[in-house]
Amino acid sequence: MVALFLADSMEKSVLLHVFVGVVALLGISLVTADDPYRYYTWTVTYGTVSPLGVPQQVILINGQFPGPRLDVVTNNNIILNLINKLDQPFLITWNGIKQRKNSWQDGVLGTNCPIPPNSNYTYKFQAKDQIGTFTYFPSTLLHKAAGGFGGLNVYERPKIPIPFPNPDGDFTLLVGDWFKTNHKTLQQSLDSGKSLPFPDGVLINGQAKNTFSGDQGKTYMFRISNVGLSTSLNFRIQGHTLKLVEVEGSHTIQNIYDSLDVHVGQSVAVLVTLNQPPKDYYIVASTRFTRRVLTASAVLHYSNSHTTVSGPLPAGPTYQIHWSMQQARTFRWNLTASAARPNPQGSYHYGKIPLTKTIVLANSALLINGKQRYAVNSVSYINSDTPLKLADYFNIPGIFNVDSIQTLPSNGSTYLATSVIPSSLHDFIEVVFQNNENAIQSWHLDGYDFWVVGYGSGLWTPAKRGTYNLDDALTRHTAQVYPNSWTTILVSLDNQGMWNLRSAIWERQYLGQQLYLRVWTAVHSLANEYNIPSNALLCGKAVGQHP
Repeated sequence: MVALFLADSMEKSVLLHVFVGVVALLGISLVTADDPYRYYTWTVTYGTVSPLGVPQQVILINGQFPGPRLDVVTNNNIILNLINKLDQPFLITWNGIKQRKNSWQDGVLGTNCPIPPNSNYTYKFQAKDQIGTFTYFPSTLLHKAAGGFGGLNVYERPKIPIPFPNPDGDFTLLVGDWFKTNHKTLQQSLDSGKSLPFPDGVLINGQAKNTFSGDQGKTYMFRISNVGLSTSLNFRIQGHTLKLVEVEGSHTIQNIYDSLDVHVGQSVAVLVTLNQPPKDYYIVASTRFTRRVLTASAVLHYSNSHTTVSGPLPAGPTYQIHWSMQQARTFRWNLTASAARPNPQGSYHYGKIPLTKTIVLANSALLINGKQRYAVNSVSYINSDTPLKLADYFNIPGIFNVDSIQTLPSNGSTYLATSVIPSSLHDFIEVVFQNNENAIQSWHLDGYDFWVVGYGSGLWTPAKRGTYNLDDALTRHTAQVYPNSWTTILVSLDNQGMWNLRSAIWERQYLGQQLYLRVWTAVHSLANEYNIPSNALLCGKAVGQHP
């Protein structure tokens, strides 16, 4: 159309300029639900609430605890201006959003300078080729222990089918353990070399009591995310079954469960049909693998109910590790369902791709200089004052060393380092998480989802590959590793950047159980990675550089 205008007479050229001008003037009114850009302004402040009956300081976003829910559509561009009114530097990370070609926006200390108090930063990222149930939360210090988290739901584009009828309603449940102690006091405890105490309770959407209402005979989606600091949870609804349909962006085989384990940092989506007699029913989340069981309950209210909840809370599993591992193995990819794209999920045959390399990561808990630390392959991570991504981009020496951590466990002494594992763009790698401790682990990788192909007890050996699911393992961003066990993931490194691989259990992350994966190629191309944002914050040795 433009070419025709340009080829025509000056009169038509003038008409073109008039048309463009009118469109510019009417730009706001032309924005529709299909518009690819969504704009937000969030102000982060402190506030006082009493989630467990005791007034305490929490982190609010636009006055809300938990924070506002982000509901977006596949490929929407999110432009979010974050204003920090706290007395400490602050960042938010977008848990499960892949940040395609854009680790600049990942919101962790290895990629971004924290936002100073009374300052702001505008995140600009895209929910590229993703659907599903995700979250966001603060990545700095112990801010996550005070709130600042929320739900992030990515819905399918209108022309992309989903493998189940549209539910009659959609509930987001942010479930997690909670401490009455102020987040700064908790941080001071960790800094002094102590571990965190046992949590004081479990919250659902920041409260001890909630009600979710629906009509008898209708089906509702419950999006459940574990936003806690340390504890795996089991979720169940009295008298109702849970049909699993999605896990962190993967459409699943739709198995039916009485209850589901959701580990720290993980998200699942289930369909629940209100097919019972009209009354109120308990919704329950309780801790797993803990000596003392903490429980939170809410109410599922039938709109035609005249009977309140009654009877004991439905019991759930407590310490049955084998039960949980067996359940995890039943989570399978729906190979014929599309996800964010029209092509079926199973069109990518991950089990037939040759491995580029194997990385085995063993976590450990130990004392360094008399203080509690956590390590990976004998390296306990320490943050640099300069984000690794900026150091890499500006060629600033002395910030990190790609030889600082080995890709196999060692029996050497543990030391502190800013650990980075080098890898090449388009590598296809096997990562084995080896857990020789008596506590469950939860591992998260930014920038990617991965195939969870195997769980097993004891020590991993190459012979364990014979037990892998190389056909329909689902993809997700956070994987649990059971006590004295191993979990294997396969990752296609198709997203250039500096990516945080961390324990989702926040004490362990804060005290060293993390590292970065540098996915790199010598070819500089916008097809592989976006340029540094013009509004990038600079700190440490990057001060004075020019984006």
